[in-house]
Formats: sequence, C-alpha cells, structure tokens
Amino acid sequence: MKQRIQPEFEWVDQQADASIRYLEHGYPSPLVRWHYHDEYELHLITATTGKVFIGDYIGNFSPGSLILVGPQLPHNWVSQIGRDEQIDLRDRVVNFSPEFVRGCESVFQEMRVLAPFWERASYGIEFLDTDKIQQIVPLFEEIATSSGLKRLTRFLTLIELLASISDYRVLSSSAYVPIQDSKILHRLNLVINYIFEHYDSEITLDEIAKHVDMSPTYFSKFFKKSTGQRFVEFVNGMRINKACEHLAHTDEPITDICFTVGFNNIANFNRRFFALKEMTPSEYRKTSIGALYIG
Repeated sequence: MKQRIQPEFEWVDQQADASIRYLEHGYPSPLVRWHYHDEYELHLITATTGKVFIGDYIGNFSPGSLILVGPQLPHNWVSQIGRDEQIDLRDRVVNFSPEFVRGCESVFQEMRVLAPFWERASYGIEFLDTDKIQQIVPLFEEIATSSGLKRLTRFLTLIELLASISDYRVLSSSAYVPIQDSKILHRLNLVINYIFEHYDSEITLDEIAKHVDMSPTYFSKFFKKSTGQRFVEFVNGMRINKACEHLAHTDEPITDICFTVGFNNIANFNRRFFALKEMTPSEYRKTSIGALYIG
C-alpha cells in the first residue's frame, strides 16, 4: 500500500538576540509544504485564494486570512494559481517560541490571563473579525521594519489585539478536556482510552458505562458534562478523524476505510463525514493530496 509523506519538521532560525522572528515569502516557495515546528506561527495571507490545512482541518483562505498555529501542529497553505504564475508576496509570518511565552508569564502577571488563548492556539485559531484584522495588518509591517525593544512592543500590542477578538474558530479537532478534578479526569481518561482502543468496533453506551462502573443514565450525563458532547457524537467524531488519517496518508478504498474505522454502512459514514468536514471523503482525499505533495 502506498504511503504518503508525513509532515516535515522545520527548524526555525531564531536569532539569539531576538524573541520575535518575522519573514515573508511569495508563491510558489520552498517554504510552502506540509510541515510543523516547535514555535507558534501567526500567518497573514496577502494575496491569492486556496486551501489551508491545519492538523486535520481543511478550509479556504483568501487575502486577509489570519491564522495562529500552535507548536508542532502541521500546516500548509496551497494557492490556486496558473501553472506559470508567480506571486511575489503571499505570506507575512511571525514566529515566537513557547519558552518566550512561558518566560513572559513568569515575569508579567498580566500575561497569565492569556492561558486559554494559548490553549486554543495549540489547535489553530482563525480570526474572523475583519475590522480587527485591518488594525493588525499595519502591526505586521511595523514588526517587519523594526528590531529590538520596538519590535517587542509592537508584538505585544499585536497579541493583545488577537486575544480580544471574539469572532474566531478553532480549527483542528481535539479530544482534550481541561478538567481539574483528578477523580473525574481519571474516569474520563478510562473512557477515552477505551473508545480509542475500540472505536473500530461496535461500542454501546451500556458497555462503556459498565466499564467505568456507572449506570447508563449517570454515565450519559457525566460524559456530556465533561466533554461538551454526547457519547455517540464523540465516538463518531473520533471515527471520522481516524478516517481522515487513512484518507490523507493511504490509498485504501473509501469503502474499506468506512468499515475500518467502525461504521457499518457507507451511507451513514458519508453523512457523518460531510456533517463534520463539510465535504465528502473523496473531496477530503483530493484536497489533502494537494497539501501533502506540494513543494
């Protein structure tokens, strides 16, 4: 079976005397490929339209698209242009490290309120407030043309603006649940681990409730309260995400993938897939190939 390439690791050349790195590039470019790195990346598109790939998310981008990608989250932007067309400036990019963020939090108490913002960033955030984005574009330009303390102050202003945006969407799917109670977390981990190990077979609510020594009624309420999803939604979501991995990285027939990830008929699989990804499995495979093979 043919295997498609995995995301490449990119080493970000961060200068020792600079906390913030700025770069820009056109398209096509050697920098445009399915990859990940240890740093945060704030990515502003200035030209072209196309498909954006963040983790298991596939969507559209256009000029003004602004996305923050967390550390080690694979990503790529693929423009739809003519065969011989060359774009001089498509991307403005700001990189900064998790160590820099933690250092700021340890020194400045005001930075600690951003913890939920950084958590969302670990799955990718697309900012949708066009008015705020218009305010942010000049800050990219100032960061590009400055250095030292001036660049740092412009960056902090930029982060303050981003964190104030309420119109956004989190992109890549996640099973992470920020629960503090250790007993609840332990039970929930048992449940999620069980689902992960058995998602490819029939899993009933009664069966998993028994696994964690709960009544079905209590378990249903417990799971919804802990995860924000009904049990069947969570299981189907995990199955669809596993299907995305098969679609993106193998040439297995879609019908085989349907049964491999635990669905028992193709019509239900296609319906669930479209509801979550807003495209068919075959469309997902075609667009994912564009991300994985570009460059």
